[in-house]
Amino acid sequence: MITEYEFELPRGYVDSNGDVHKRGKMRLATAGDEISATRDPRVLSNPSYLTVVVLAKVITELEGMPTIVPNIVERFFTADLAFLQDMYQRINDIEPPTMKVVCPKCGEIHEVPINFTREG
Repeated sequence: MITEYEFELPRGYVDSNGDVHKRGKMRLATAGDEISATRDPRVLSNPSYLTVVVLAKVITELEGMPTIVPNIVERFFTADLAFLQDMYQRINDIEPPTMKVVCPKCGEIHEVPINFTREG
């Protein structure tokens, strides 16, 4: 199972020396990441800050940076923040379970989603 994913930011983080950092890694989020982020005082006073805190927890590397903290994520360009939010959603999204079935008419094997709720 893959738990860490590489990325390259579209613009890159520019540090205080003017160096650009583009390549990094993001890991899958845990329930604890999201719970602790909701308890962060900055999130309690401004719920929009949740994204910043969560991304700081799950970004494990950004080339040349010793650690990733919310203050760094705050300084990402909006294009990079949008890119990382999209990546976070994609890698943490749960795909519906599927199972292989054999068509009784043609005999071909198909993978179909399992609908546990019986809705739709």
